[in-house]
Amino acid sequence: MEFKKSPDGGWGWVIVFVSFFTQFLCYGSPLAVGVLYIEWLDAFGEGKGKTAWVGSLASGVGLLASPVCSLCVSSFGARPVTVFSGFLVAGGLMLSSFAPNLYFLFFSYGIVVGLGCGLLYTATVTITCQYFDSRRGLALGVISTGSSVGLFIYAALQRLLIEFYGLDGCLLIVGALALNILACGSLMRPLQSSHCPLPEKTAVENVPERYFIYNEKEKSLEENISILEKSYSSVEKCKSPLANGDWKQEGPLHKNPTMAHTKETETYKKKVAEQTYLCKQLAKRKWQLYRNYCGETMALFKNKVFTALFIAILLFDIGGFPPSLLMEDVARSSNVKEEDFIMPLISIIGIMTAVGKLLLGVLADFKWINTLYLYVATLIIMGLALCAIPFAKSYVTLAILSGILGFLTGNWSIFPYVTTKTVGIEKLAHAYGILMFFAGIGNSLGPPTVGWFYDWTQTYDIAFYFSGFCVLLGGFILLLAALPPWDTCNKQLPKPAPTTYLYKVASNV
Repeated sequence: MEFKKSPDGGWGWVIVFVSFFTQFLCYGSPLAVGVLYIEWLDAFGEGKGKTAWVGSLASGVGLLASPVCSLCVSSFGARPVTVFSGFLVAGGLMLSSFAPNLYFLFFSYGIVVGLGCGLLYTATVTITCQYFDSRRGLALGVISTGSSVGLFIYAALQRLLIEFYGLDGCLLIVGALALNILACGSLMRPLQSSHCPLPEKTAVENVPERYFIYNEKEKSLEENISILEKSYSSVEKCKSPLANGDWKQEGPLHKNPTMAHTKETETYKKKVAEQTYLCKQLAKRKWQLYRNYCGETMALFKNKVFTALFIAILLFDIGGFPPSLLMEDVARSSNVKEEDFIMPLISIIGIMTAVGKLLLGVLADFKWINTLYLYVATLIIMGLALCAIPFAKSYVTLAILSGILGFLTGNWSIFPYVTTKTVGIEKLAHAYGILMFFAGIGNSLGPPTVGWFYDWTQTYDIAFYFSGFCVLLGGFILLLAALPPWDTCNKQLPKPAPTTYLYKVASNV
């Protein structure tokens, strides 16, 4: 199906507006889960490591399921997926208010809400890219700040709701707010398909054009039909002579039924041959695409900078994600008085993350700035800031460190730039999907690991030394892989050997 040219405006700005609010509504509570984390600790009395699994699953499941999310959006479209995901997020939040234990929260808040967020993120990004071409960077930058603004507002909102209505009432109200995602999804009007469709072709004629053309020698459709004819003739020989004699004794009036029977037989044989040929081509296409995908994946990991980038993003999420979940509890463990709290620490992280996304994105556009070195610098500074958290014993110092960590977390906006420089634009989608999968693993493992360190030592000191070490290690590995020449990262991967097929990818969105 062919879609109209991206309008780069018009209804596209409505798409940007509703996508911004969709990310605001769906990511607000999961990113500000640190406020709920304290309440769950008091309500269930479980260890910090075990309780941290709730928030880490909510952030990690969406990334881990990114291939499934992409498949759903491409199969059903952005609007149906957004509406369905709105029910998932709202239902998961409301269901969490009735949780009798942590295991119930693992499912309702961690998996259901997390999967809904992953689907919504994929849907909003996909439909925004369809509506924008020349202004795509600006549009994606605007909608990506929705999650950061949501973190800033929901951190204070959830604390206020807990104070007035308790934890259960807070989750019910936040879940009701998430139902507004349904209204946003209804406005995600897909681009209309072209009104001049190409003439339809038969299934067999369509296979080589839509999927591939093999150079290897294959049996053609005519050869398949001839094989069937030989088989059919051998079956005819097995018929009894009496039956053949009876047919020959029939009068001329029965010639027409015989001819009709022969025509039906020929039609049937042709249809069987067509179906056999189609199944054979489809099976070969699947196998060839699978081999091609594995070959491209192996070629990616032969690039030493990409391998270092995969290690860096995994270590970054293991060490860099816990502060957004645990900083409120860190303040409580440091005996910071509630009267000293001018603003929730998670709110500071949220607003500074939005600033970091915009400012680092602008810096990445300057030609004289090396994007990879800029990304490495954010990792190293973040690692040092994490190691400084154990020395912060007042609200002011914790607020400053929260602002620094939030700003540096905005390096997500330049991560696609770094990936493109490393593997080239042709391999970006494939490489980015692999990296996001490992980022999901890091998001899922980071907070529980830090919590387990606290349960073991009864202090966050060693936990944040570990977090800082992980981020620093990832930064230095990436730096060593990129040195000495930056040109190493600009080298594109060697082009794969010419394959014996061609294929087109058609979007159903």
